[in-house]
Amino acid sequence: MQGISSWSHAPYKPPLFDVGGIYICRVVPFKTSIHFEWLKTADEYKIYYRLRDEKDFVLAGSTDREEFDIVGLTPDVDWEFYVTDSNKKSRVRLARTGESVGTVVNYLHPEDRAYSYSGSYLASPSFIRHPDGYLLSSMDVFKGDGGQNLNLIFRSDDDGRTWRYQCELMPSFWGKLFLHKGEVYMISTSTEYGDLLIGKSTDGGRSFCTPTVLLRGSNGRKGGVGVHKNPQNTVYYKGRMYHTLEWGSWGNSSYYHAAMVMSIDENLDPMVAENWHFSEPLKYDPSWEGTVDGVALGTIEGTLCVTPSGELHNVMRYNIVSGDPIYGLVLDYKVDHLDPDAPLEYLGSIKLDGNNSKFMIKRDEATGKYYTIISRIDSAQNRKARNLLSLMESDDMYNWRLKRDLIDRRDADKRHVGFQYVCFEIEGDDIIYLCRTAINGANNFHDSNYQTFHRIKGFRA
Repeated sequence: MQGISSWSHAPYKPPLFDVGGIYICRVVPFKTSIHFEWLKTADEYKIYYRLRDEKDFVLAGSTDREEFDIVGLTPDVDWEFYVTDSNKKSRVRLARTGESVGTVVNYLHPEDRAYSYSGSYLASPSFIRHPDGYLLSSMDVFKGDGGQNLNLIFRSDDDGRTWRYQCELMPSFWGKLFLHKGEVYMISTSTEYGDLLIGKSTDGGRSFCTPTVLLRGSNGRKGGVGVHKNPQNTVYYKGRMYHTLEWGSWGNSSYYHAAMVMSIDENLDPMVAENWHFSEPLKYDPSWEGTVDGVALGTIEGTLCVTPSGELHNVMRYNIVSGDPIYGLVLDYKVDHLDPDAPLEYLGSIKLDGNNSKFMIKRDEATGKYYTIISRIDSAQNRKARNLLSLMESDDMYNWRLKRDLIDRRDADKRHVGFQYVCFEIEGDDIIYLCRTAINGANNFHDSNYQTFHRIKGFRA
């Protein structure tokens, strides 16, 4: 067994861990069927399945392709399945049948242990449109007490109608795919609150080079603090490329996520750590004007955008625990573009009924208006719910109005249904977006079991 120094971009096979001889790389359940795909090992395969925990597996069929659909299944129940060739067998995988939303990029049953070294749920949706026309999407595999160190990457060659496994990165968490000068990059942490890493792909996302460490982190769940990252806008402003991040931890006894941005001269090599600058972390101050009169845990998961007056701002999710108001505010910070090491400047609060979940803000170059897709809160009683996903519009980035509810499942159990952490892009007359989706037997609304792709046609109308 040889040592490894690079990012692993092939399926990770921990020693003594049952990965199976055939790697099932993608699972998509439907109402009465399950589609799944695997990596090639032979010229012919057999597929077996059973209702979960029944005594015997039965033959579903055979195929000479690396994909199969088990059909005629009872909806809304758990099924087990595996694939064999003449010499090898996959892990037994698990899926619950049921109707989804949008197009499923990938699915992971909350009790499927295929990625237990990293986690049991899918999160951190991120995607890009490659200059050659295809889409690349990424998601991490998480669990609060898991390793949280794996990103899965998928590709679509037909504008998101179908998806295929592309590769995976380990160790990588909270990953953000982005393009710079036509090349694919991934910026992520090694694990939750771990080292901040950046890696590059020169073959369109099929493989990645050895990552560069940009900042050292720690294990924030154990009382330390480190780098918090989430998939957000890459913004070019006055000759520099910017990303957001925070320094802190959920688990720190004096909880905080101090706001930061990182930036680089757009003509320098992003793979050289010394080319990057990081603003000094700015902690939340409850005495700031415009903050709630009560208890709040500060800000996290900022999104960069350029204001109508031409300033670069970082608008951040605001964690309100109690007080007046109890929900509906996000906080606004200004970036000092003249000094990339200077801390952000707090400016005030903005009313937006989506402060309890990550959101992006983008400016529509065609009209100058601003758009965001939020897990909208409709009342104080539902302030932690994420079962209503809405498109919001603003003329000035400060005053927001509802454009349209996109997915409304307020009639469902808000404890187990969620649509959240949307990553989106404006493409012509449409918005395309990737959603962290929890439905059909998710562990809870937060611990999502799907990544789903969606298109809003003619969004301006």
